[in-house]
Amino acid sequence: MRRPTHPGSTARQGGASLIIVLLILIVVSILGVGGAQIALQGEHGARNDRDMQVAWQAAEAALQDAEFDIHGPGTGNRNALLGNLQNTNDFIVACGNDATKKNIGLCALAQNGSKPAWQSVDFTKSDATAHTVEFGTYTQRAFDAGAGTSNSGLKPFQKPRYVIEPIMDPGNRDLSSPNRYVYRVTAMGFGPRQDIQAVSQIIYRN
Repeated sequence: MRRPTHPGSTARQGGASLIIVLLILIVVSILGVGGAQIALQGEHGARNDRDMQVAWQAAEAALQDAEFDIHGPGTGNRNALLGNLQNTNDFIVACGNDATKKNIGLCALAQNGSKPAWQSVDFTKSDATAHTVEFGTYTQRAFDAGAGTSNSGLKPFQKPRYVIEPIMDPGNRDLSSPNRYVYRVTAMGFGPRQDIQAVSQIIYRN
């Protein structure tokens, strides 16, 4: 014998099912949005790490170029000027620029508590009045940077740059010998954008 059906009961069951399905869809949507955000954050972090690696490698390349500038090899380096430094006459307050040719990026030590040159000079400036040395200026070495063809790959925004400062050699204990200096070389490399910057510094004894 068939039992009688109740339309109101059937409607309530259908309404409850609809609510449950909607709740499941909301939960799935929230999980999907959260997963997409995590994936995007991971992608952004990986891209930032990649861009900073480009900048760091460019800065390291500039330090190596500075070493070649100081002692060679090469025909355009300033070995005669920097190879056996015993005075600081060629180092200029606020650093030399293109007007002096041989003195570009040679910075006298800061005096009276003022900021050292590597903290005050503009490494992003690349025109003829720049006070920093562009990679290859004195060594004629090549560095691929800037905009290029579509298949040129990821490159720094611009060539890295460096400055050189003289520091009294703490290892010179012979008071009868002339003053001897070591170099503080500071370089800045750039990522794919100019605002992605890495600064690297060494104390160099020739």
